[in-house]
Amino acid sequence: MGKIIAIANQKGGVGKTTTSINLAASLGVLEQKVLLIDADPQANASSGLGIDVDNVEIGTYQILEHSNTPEEAIIKSSAPNVDVIPAHIDLVAIEIELVDKENREYMLKQALASVKDKYDYIIIDCAPSLGLLTLNALTSADSVVIPIQCEYFALEGLGKLLNTIKSVQKIHNPELDIEGLLLTMYDSRLRLSNQVVEEVQKHFNNMVFETIIQRNTKLSEAPSYGESIINYDATSKGAANYLSLAHEIIKKNAK
Repeated sequence: MGKIIAIANQKGGVGKTTTSINLAASLGVLEQKVLLIDADPQANASSGLGIDVDNVEIGTYQILEHSNTPEEAIIKSSAPNVDVIPAHIDLVAIEIELVDKENREYMLKQALASVKDKYDYIIIDCAPSLGLLTLNALTSADSVVIPIQCEYFALEGLGKLLNTIKSVQKIHNPELDIEGLLLTMYDSRLRLSNQVVEEVQKHFNNMVFETIIQRNTKLSEAPSYGESIINYDATSKGAANYLSLAHEIIKKNAK
């Protein structure tokens, strides 16, 4: 049975989409069958894996609306063993459209029931907000990865996100687990980066992944070519970091 992992943080620019794309691709290279769901109206996870988002006819919007099945939305990506349910800018309207619906927090969970067993991992790239889209992702997920940027405001808003996760556990999804906190955009030359790492490890201890994602130019370049870091430059630090993260997740879930 596939494990559903949401990549979530209401702060923008912390490396959510970079993590979604490259964790999915790394798991795929390690011969896991992966489905990446783009649940962000910006659709960067889709375009970052070579999908032309302007021509998406069936995607996350239709899945949440239950007007199409996940099977009808799935597209093969440029990464080995990775399928994608893409997003489109029309996803921006879904929060308003779902607001009056019964069981609105469970729309994604219900939709994914038919594909969950067909994949080893389902990765959901969440929007940078704690709205209905992210709530749907957390309600359908088995666990959540929280990327934290190694910068001054790193821990700002983290408490709010952890409270949201607690309330989702209490009301909608008691099985939801925190897969781990992932430190991203780390620069060993900066004292501040090292301070953030120490602070997060001190406060959250075993919840923090051993893998730290280092700041890497290749990671920023890869999406503009519609490729994961593994396809774009397998010898880069970014590729090594995300492969390490994938190994860590596989090992953790093999227990």
